[in-house]
Amino acid sequence: MLYTVAVRTLCEFTARQGDLDMRHTPSPSAMEGIAGHKIVALRRPAHYQSEVLLAGDFEGTLRVRGRADGYDPKTHTLEEIKTFRGDLAKKPENQRSLHWAQLKIYGWLLCQQQSEQQSENQNHPPGIETVNLALVYLDLGNLEETVFVETHSAASLKVFFDQQCALFLHWAEQEIAHRTARDAALEFSREFPLGAFRPGQRELAGAVYRSARDGHCLLAQAPTGIGKTMATVYGVLKAMPAQKIDKLFFLTAKTSGRQLALDALQHAALKTRAPLRILELVARSKACEFPDNACHGDSCPLARGFYNRLPAARLQAVATPGLMDRALLRHTALENGICPYYLAQELVRWSDAIVGDYNYYFDYSALLFSQMQRQEWRVSLLADEAHNLVERARSMYSAALDQATIQAVFAQTPKSLRVVLMRLDDALNAVHCVPEMFLSLDEPPQIICVVLKQVLTAFGEYAESSPGGLPEPVQQLFFDLLHFARMADSFGEHSVMNSTRLESSSANTPFKLLQGASTVRLGIHNAIPAYFLAERFNKVHSAALFSATLLPQHYFLKLLGMPKSTHWLDVDSPFSAAQLRVAVVHDLTNIYSQRAKALPPMVAIMARVYANKPGNYLVFSSSYELLESLLGHFKKAHPHIACWHQSQNMEEAAQTKFIDQFKPEGKGMGFAVLGGSFGEGIDLTGSRLVGVFIANLGLAPPTLLNQQIKQSLASQLSNDFGESTAYDYAYTYPAMQRVVQAAGRVIRTLTDTGSVILMDQRFTRPALLQLMPAWWSIEMISKNSKEH
Repeated sequence: MLYTVAVRTLCEFTARQGDLDMRHTPSPSAMEGIAGHKIVALRRPAHYQSEVLLAGDFEGTLRVRGRADGYDPKTHTLEEIKTFRGDLAKKPENQRSLHWAQLKIYGWLLCQQQSEQQSENQNHPPGIETVNLALVYLDLGNLEETVFVETHSAASLKVFFDQQCALFLHWAEQEIAHRTARDAALEFSREFPLGAFRPGQRELAGAVYRSARDGHCLLAQAPTGIGKTMATVYGVLKAMPAQKIDKLFFLTAKTSGRQLALDALQHAALKTRAPLRILELVARSKACEFPDNACHGDSCPLARGFYNRLPAARLQAVATPGLMDRALLRHTALENGICPYYLAQELVRWSDAIVGDYNYYFDYSALLFSQMQRQEWRVSLLADEAHNLVERARSMYSAALDQATIQAVFAQTPKSLRVVLMRLDDALNAVHCVPEMFLSLDEPPQIICVVLKQVLTAFGEYAESSPGGLPEPVQQLFFDLLHFARMADSFGEHSVMNSTRLESSSANTPFKLLQGASTVRLGIHNAIPAYFLAERFNKVHSAALFSATLLPQHYFLKLLGMPKSTHWLDVDSPFSAAQLRVAVVHDLTNIYSQRAKALPPMVAIMARVYANKPGNYLVFSSSYELLESLLGHFKKAHPHIACWHQSQNMEEAAQTKFIDQFKPEGKGMGFAVLGGSFGEGIDLTGSRLVGVFIANLGLAPPTLLNQQIKQSLASQLSNDFGESTAYDYAYTYPAMQRVVQAAGRVIRTLTDTGSVILMDQRFTRPALLQLMPAWWSIEMISKNSKEH
């Protein structure tokens, strides 16, 4: 069996040494790198060959392959193109050495390929004895090239190739053994890890298996309580051996979902006896041991000599297959004196299943997506609670340029950079020089783009030349500005742009405050993430997105950019209508203008339901304002009933305390907001929760921004659906998804019972009733009825 390794992976494994150094300008994104390569290729002569596929074997065990960036056959020059920002002279030397190592490997593969072609075809030009290797650095700031050229003989390149392959060979043999054992165990195992399937679980597992087997996308709506996580994991694992799937990416919206996935994978590995390497990815802020230190060898002890100590840590981490979670990675990393966060990133290459947040695959410069493309992995992707993905993706491809933030970090900014920040501040004032509080813009203002480019260049050069790098708040500003610049470059009909004037709390500032004490925020807001996500779905071998709330399906297909061939599955609920009473108050008007009149009857309904069946209830409101009003009225009218409530910006400890109030056989009212931390992803089984009140439909307010997004949707959806559907896309569908998710907190198991009371007559509309779960049996009640 041949073990295939990419040229870049081989060299990063064998030729990388020295410190981890992240103080230089943030690396260009994959999209920027591709664009940079195209720019260089267009400057070359017509006979220039781009993306030259090369491959070669070593001792019958190792196959090395990759795509050289370009080759000029007339001058025998092979090019490796690297994009960057800032001062090239300040780039770490170990990075330059790595680039040369890659180019030398490509050089030998080219010489070997031409020699083989010559021996097979006498009419083919003779193989080359020497080759010119050109390392081309393209500065994305000014698009200038810096080229370093070396001439090497084929014989010397072969020696280098053999040396690198020999260093990697033991690891390759280990990986072959691991993959063989993994696939054999998964192929041999036929039983579902949990024994008997729950109702609906087999159907979901089968659909996910077929998507992985046939290489298509799946959108699956499946009710809570059937064990979606295990069903989807099992479906992919079962398909992995025959389909030669390299990795499973399990993506989640929240931490709770990540733990469920880790548990399911670990249990599946145990039951199938498959030596699965299961990796947990966490945010840098949660994995960093020295958050106050800059990320380079002069500042952080875990960055110093990182690549010298990485091999031992890597070997230790994979020595025993199983779960490589945050705790284990931290222990392994610290035992070897390296950074836990970057150890996890290295282990992505050597893991079978990776569990992490959506952003690791769908973000603009996502780690998993770029690695998958670079390594040419065959990947099956699972996305849990996929109803969250539209809004999460929108946030990933939105950006803000905030004058208040610039002014807040100004005092911490190195003096040499303050001039360009002042220039950017002036540019923001020039864009918003009228008294209106909100301006809709057709495109990114040219003055902002020009000045922003100057700011990024200055910040990048400073970050590379300064031993200490940028102070943390200033560095975060740098990253935010860079993201804004990228989104400005990608601006199109899929996004909207505006400028908002906000009240400022700055008393003493060197900046000009126009129109009184106010600051400007320039925003790029993504309306249709499909323009960015379509490629993510096209590149993956298979993808299954699942949730209990995926109606209407065209909303998700259209906004996420899923292929037209995507399959749809709606799993029947295992629950019966007898388990859940769903009632709509048909004569209670709860629109904003009538809110004051609605509060007393809402409180009365809640009290009557509670009196008929005392227990723990959740009360969901569309906003904190309504929550506080409803809470105040209820406590005043019924002071004997215990109440607790969600507050804004609740920390994790406070959230846990809120959940802990729902004790078995307890009695009281918990007040929360729709779409918040308690609107989904929590399990309050049995008597911990007996009912849910939903105060209103919870439509997003018709702000100028939301109206902008609606108009963008209208122009893009007009050919398929029309203006009315744009309103539903912007307001109705997201609101109903939050409502159904909140209602889903009541019935979590086959033995649960309870009630859901929808206290808004808008829920009687046929279009909204169609968006509710099919197994609900909905009754209409009056606000004055005594029998609630």
